[in-house]
Amino acid sequence: MHKFNLTRRDFLKTTGASLFLAGMPISGYTKDKPPGTISVILLEGGMDGLTAVPPFGDPDLVRMRKIITPENYLKLNSFFGLHPSFKALAGLFANNQASVVHATSIPYLKRSHFEGQNWMEGGGLSPFSEKSGWLGRSLELANIPGRALSLDMPLILRGHNENDNFFPSSIRNSSKLKTKLIDAISMAHAKESADVYSKVSNKSKSGITNIPRDPSSLAKYAGKVMSQDDGPLASVIRIKQFDTHARQGADIGKHADRLSIIDDVIGGYREGLGDAWDRSIILTMTEFGRTVAVNGTTGTEHGYGTAGILAGGVISKSRVISQWPGLAKSDQFERRDLMSTIDYWSVCAACIEKALGLDHDLIASRVFLKPKLPRVFDYIFS
Repeated sequence: MHKFNLTRRDFLKTTGASLFLAGMPISGYTKDKPPGTISVILLEGGMDGLTAVPPFGDPDLVRMRKIITPENYLKLNSFFGLHPSFKALAGLFANNQASVVHATSIPYLKRSHFEGQNWMEGGGLSPFSEKSGWLGRSLELANIPGRALSLDMPLILRGHNENDNFFPSSIRNSSKLKTKLIDAISMAHAKESADVYSKVSNKSKSGITNIPRDPSSLAKYAGKVMSQDDGPLASVIRIKQFDTHARQGADIGKHADRLSIIDDVIGGYREGLGDAWDRSIILTMTEFGRTVAVNGTTGTEHGYGTAGILAGGVISKSRVISQWPGLAKSDQFERRDLMSTIDYWSVCAACIEKALGLDHDLIASRVFLKPKLPRVFDYIFS
């Protein structure tokens, strides 16, 4: 029998992630470059906010979920802790460059991954109600076109006619595309098809090749290109497998592994951005949280309220922002979930306002289609 050792880097490579870049300023098209950059980490499956940021000051926490509550958490304040997987994030908290919004969620009250993930990207009034995404509409309002570093343009970034997608291959010698052949094929087609081939020809000359696909490397690459004067202003990284119905774990385990990937992505952004970190904001999103109670297989079911993680140089004071509802049965949403008391669209709106310099009322009405969306900007950035 062969002994097989899986290193941490090998593990990260097997988890997979997708990177999407958008907001490429174009000379003569972009009027004024926005003040900062914005990056979104999509956590598909439903991150457990009570494990990621345990409210140890709530007496019902350990009573109801002792088996999945981390013991070696970092104390953030007298009430909240941070999961031990968040080593890079802990350092940012110590430097007043990270915050948490707790007991929050997008306003999705059901428990379907398909609906919830569509809504967290679309940002409309209900799932599947929008053909564009909230970040794409924001870039559109800022007159910034975009590009997706993937085979598909994700919903969250759709919205501008100039948006485009690109997936640089990691296959050996695949960068040596025969541009002349592509151009020749282009000439033999009608105008619409020729335009497509023309884009392919231009991409073959871009020099973006052989980018590692593990999450931390993608984040580092994204940070590097975003730090350039003419680089993209927005990025999205998608991380999957947060749906831990069994053997969720506490300090270690399935969910802890997922949290480590978030930490590596944030660390990758920090390294790649360099001096541009000072004008950057990163935020996580997930379609819903997990149930308060642990199920019979030491996992959790689909829930409601969760936690959102923020990091970046534009944060001047670390804090946990929450209107804590309590974990007692009577305080739970439908007597099973953490209640959400802060609309996460408000958090997204604040990050857009900070990064792209757009007015909150414009963001509320044109991006999230909710003119009365509360403004929480000062709670995060003051």
